[in-house]
Amino acid sequence: MFMRRLIGLTFIMAIAALGALPSSQAATSPRSMHFGKPATPAEIAGWNIDVEPSGGGLPAGSGTAAQGTALFAADCAACHGAEGQGMKVPGHGMFPRLVGGIGTLASNAPIKTIGSFWPYATGVFDYIRRAMPFNHPESLTSHQVYALTAFILWKNGIVGKNDAMNARTLPRVKMPNADGFFTRPKPRG
Repeated sequence: MFMRRLIGLTFIMAIAALGALPSSQAATSPRSMHFGKPATPAEIAGWNIDVEPSGGGLPAGSGTAAQGTALFAADCAACHGAEGQGMKVPGHGMFPRLVGGIGTLASNAPIKTIGSFWPYATGVFDYIRRAMPFNHPESLTSHQVYALTAFILWKNGIVGKNDAMNARTLPRVKMPNADGFFTRPKPRG
């Protein structure tokens, strides 16, 4: 009981001492703390890799499903299955299914895959580029990401096996669920 009161009193005294400091000392600016440094334009560019639904941010490069077939087998099939059907990996749980499910979203057993659920093909590129392969993300070239994106879209019946995906063609791909989402209106005021 005594220790609890002593700790409480110490805490109250510390708060009171902070309140007695001039405001310039109580809220020290980060610059005066000499912590970190401003990011250079090159450092910012290295992290600025997001891709917009319109295709803004897509890099140069190109790939087809035919080119992505061997790459998927080497880097993706261990988790997602040879055909993108998803699979259980011991010690890691279930890795998601990427293929199929088109037309099931309104059913009692919807199957949410890239082909059935995702509204934009550019989002597929963006996700693969940032997060895949699971064991070494951001290790693929733009050509490889385009090829894997094309492969997954082809397996879902959305593009042809030899259709080239690039910064010009990928934003034009119409996903089966493109109209299944709505945008929230901006708040007034």
